Amino acid sequence: MDPRIVRRLVLVVFVGGIAGMIVGSIADNNGTAITFGLVTAVAAVCLILVTSVTTRDDSVAFDEARAQAMEARIRTLVAEGADEAQVRELVRDAVQLGRRARAVRPPRRGPRA
Repeated sequence: MDPRIVRRLVLVVFVGGIAGMIVGSIADNNGTAITFGLVTAVAAVCLILVTSVTTRDDSVAFDEARAQAMEARIRTLVAEGADEAQVRELVRDAVQLGRRARAVRPPRRGPRA
């Protein structure tokens, strides 16, 4: 199911739950107000889950052109006399370093550029 449809359905339930809490409070029926409050809380959690599951991190996408350019640079270094095993090990270490840096990146502060 399309995430936009799920979000819209959850939003309708969320708004309906708020209306139900208001009506239950006005009618002085605590059970109704609490029931609609719980429904609203579940809808909010669903909205958070759908958003977190469907959000994509475009910075992790594989770049085929960049990979081919890097492979060409490796071949050039090997052709100039560098040890291929050491060059490839260096590239693997650089990739691991980049992944770890991305995993522990501090939160941004200030306005985004």
